[in-house]
Amino acid sequence: MFKPADLFDLSQTAHAALFDGGEFAWDALKKLKAYVEANVKPGLHNRCEGKAWIGEMVFIGEGTVVEDGAMIKGPAIIGRDCVIRHNAYIREHVIVGDGCLVGNSCELKSAVLFNNCQVPHFNYVGDSILGYKAHVGAGVVLSNLKSLPGNVTVDKDASGAPVDTGLRKFGALVGDHAEIGCNSVLNPGSIIGRGSIIYPLTNWRGVLPANMIAKNKAPVEVVVRKPRT
Repeated sequence: MFKPADLFDLSQTAHAALFDGGEFAWDALKKLKAYVEANVKPGLHNRCEGKAWIGEMVFIGEGTVVEDGAMIKGPAIIGRDCVIRHNAYIREHVIVGDGCLVGNSCELKSAVLFNNCQVPHFNYVGDSILGYKAHVGAGVVLSNLKSLPGNVTVDKDASGAPVDTGLRKFGALVGDHAEIGCNSVLNPGSIIGRGSIIYPLTNWRGVLPANMIAKNKAPVEVVVRKPRT
């Protein structure tokens, strides 16, 4: 399930060429910097509500609204009919598809968002790819750098061996229609299959196949509420 077509509908991005020739979906991240710099055609066709800071190497499509306090550093390519909310921070080498939402106080860096993807509240998305209609809840973090030295690996291929991605920084691949619950953390090298769901407050590591649910069964104690004296 590591090939681009296993996770993503490539018709739901204007940048399918980014995945050409790659054996694994994460190989697109290796080409992202060069691709964005070669293909960005600076132009602001959006509407600003308030005052935003937008860099010179940024394209924003028609119908997109950029709210007050947003910073789009670039190079970045942002599609049509998106909403970039208050205090969003879009850093280097980011592609945002059509109809996407980048919410308040979210940070994106070296990331690809397919069409109709939602990153709505207090999220960090680093060195990651989010598929068509993927959604991350408030406070979700896609961690992109492991604590130990060496490249990020993905667990595991059919032989049971970890796969070396060749990337020192790599967050997650989140497949089409996947849902990540509030305040969850996806550790480096996470692969979330199409249509899968991760419960809130989950610390996830590894591969979740398509159409699965990762349930966080943290214990909850219920006690009688005693009146104060």
